[in-house]
Amino acid sequence: MIVLYLALLASGVGLFVLSYVAPFRAAALLRTRYPQHWQVIATAAQGRLSGFRVWANMQQVLRSPALPALGDAAINRWRLVWRYSQWLGWLCWLAALAMRLWVH
Repeated sequence: MIVLYLALLASGVGLFVLSYVAPFRAAALLRTRYPQHWQVIATAAQGRLSGFRVWANMQQVLRSPALPALGDAAINRWRLVWRYSQWLGWLCWLAALAMRLWVH
C-alpha cells in the first residue's frame, strides 16, 4: 500500500514538472520552426517584451486554436502534455490523499 502511495506522489510531482517544462519546449520548437509566428508572440508594438509578458503571451497561444492550425505534430504533442499533465498531477495527488485518509 505504501508503494502505491509513494508512486502516486512521485507521479504527481513528475506530471507537475512536465506541465512546467512543456510550454518552454513548445516555445523552443515554435521559435526554431516558425520564427515569423514567434516574433508575433515575443515582440510588441513598442519593441521587445519583458520575460513575464512573453510567458503570458505563450500561455494565451497554448490555449488558443492557433497551434493546432500549424499542423506540427511535435508542437501539438507538447501542447497536449501542457494541457493534461496538470490535471493528471492533481488527480494523482488527490488519490494519494484519499488513500492516506482511507488507510488511517
